[in-house]
Order: sequence, then C-alpha cells, then structure tokens
Amino acid sequence: MPFVITSACVNEKAADCVEVCPVDCIHEGDDQYFIDPDICIDCGACEPVCPVEAIYPDDEVPEEEEPFILKNVNFFK
Repeated sequence: MPFVITSACVNEKAADCVEVCPVDCIHEGDDQYFIDPDICIDCGACEPVCPVEAIYPDDEVPEEEEPFILKNVNFFK
C-alpha cells in the first residue's frame, strides 16, 4: 500500500487529493477518503495538496495513526 489517509481526514473530506490523482484511486467512504492500493501508482500527487496533512507514505505513517492502515485495507475488501 503506497499511501494511507489518516485521522485528520475523518469528517474533513476536502477532496483536494481526489482532484489531483491521475489514476482515480481515491474513493470516498462514510467518514473519510481511502486510497486503493491496487490502483495507486505511488506518484505522491495527493500528499502535498492535502490541506489537513492526512496522507502519508505507508512506511511513514505515525505510530498513533497506524490503525488507519488496517482501516484502508478493510475498506477495499
């Protein structure tokens, strides 16, 4: 999974990331957006445009945000 959207997105859903994604891999959930790891090309376009800094490369997710990795995986099951 290249990128993960974390807690800062919950109930924020600014959608700036959706607009810049070249492969449309960001999908809206009930309370936040999620990045489809099977479609994401790891370009990183989403990360700098997030106004709440909710997007991290999967290997840089802060420890307190790690539950959002599993939340993302479960969204696409």
